[in-house]
Amino acid sequence: MAAARRIVVKVGSSSLTTAAGGLDADRVDALVDVLAKVLDGDGKGDGGRDGDGKGGAGGKEIVLVSSGAIAAGLAPLGLDRRPRDLARQQAAASVGQGLLVARYTASFARYGRRVGQVLLTTDDTSRRAHYRNATRTLDQLLAMGALPIVNENDTVATDEIRFGDNDRLAALVAHLVRADLLVLLSDVDGLYDGDPRTPGTSRIDEVRGPEDLDGVSIGSAGRSGVGTGGMVTKVEAARIATAAGVPVVLTSASRAGDALLGRHTGTFFHRTGRRSANRLLWLAHASAPRGALTLDDGAVRAVVERRTSLLPAGIAAVEGEFTAGDPVELRDTRGRPVARGLVNFDAKEIPQLIGRSTRDLARELGPAYEREVVHRDDLVVLD
Repeated sequence: MAAARRIVVKVGSSSLTTAAGGLDADRVDALVDVLAKVLDGDGKGDGGRDGDGKGGAGGKEIVLVSSGAIAAGLAPLGLDRRPRDLARQQAAASVGQGLLVARYTASFARYGRRVGQVLLTTDDTSRRAHYRNATRTLDQLLAMGALPIVNENDTVATDEIRFGDNDRLAALVAHLVRADLLVLLSDVDGLYDGDPRTPGTSRIDEVRGPEDLDGVSIGSAGRSGVGTGGMVTKVEAARIATAAGVPVVLTSASRAGDALLGRHTGTFFHRTGRRSANRLLWLAHASAPRGALTLDDGAVRAVVERRTSLLPAGIAAVEGEFTAGDPVELRDTRGRPVARGLVNFDAKEIPQLIGRSTRDLARELGPAYEREVVHRDDLVVLD
């Protein structure tokens, strides 16, 4: 933890806003105070900032994944609680996102720090070109000494292209920027083996794998009513990040400084997998399938065991409405999802391709049909 240089920090709505909605300036400033001091090397003995605004020798880089846009927009729009319908959520996000970033901009300016806003949807990160653009933007912001503030683009995101919660978004961003550590800030100081408000429960200091959570009752952590996450989403985010080779610390916002400086706090999730420099983690965890292809037994073996591309000859059925480039689910003949991938044809084109060889298709329909339905570079096998 202490050696981590590039860190993704996720903070939830309950740590930034009042229960009635609206930003709590004192809470935002308190978080910024911690982040700025870590960037400046306070308490680490590694010096201050260079002339270009970056961290000094041995300094750290921070990407902040911040919830709070919808919650910040409630009070200005006269809403007394988070709306359930998507249209009013988007309206609140539109108002609140500007307020949120303006507050961060003013707060970091006290330390001479610049910030940059990055709003993402799943569509921005599962498609190859968009994924490269997101990576390039975040890397460039960090290289220029700016602190990226990432949020889901709630203003335009629909149910089909939502990450669902910012805990999962933070895990995927940690993979995207090749982070050394993910810090999830909650309103409790770690993961407990039961409801932390119940006498007799105790905090779990370390999680080395899923077996350490056997028998643990994981409930909601939030009590403010302005966010969407809870302890379940944080544990799932930790699972995603650690499987991608990124260790995770889960602690309270009030202990953020301890986590960022490598001091013992909260719950530490050890990495369980190796770092991978591709976007398939996004495809597995951030994309919502727009349809499904049923594969015959031979195609299932080829895709799952040999990790080959999916050819038309191996398809038995198609369902859903999708266009080329959309994510689709690949299922076996029993309907069990075995993989997910980006399809190269529209749904209406596939019935004429089912069970046929690419050579025959090219002869009858033209050379554009002599290709994979899902290329192996755009395909991820599901556990």
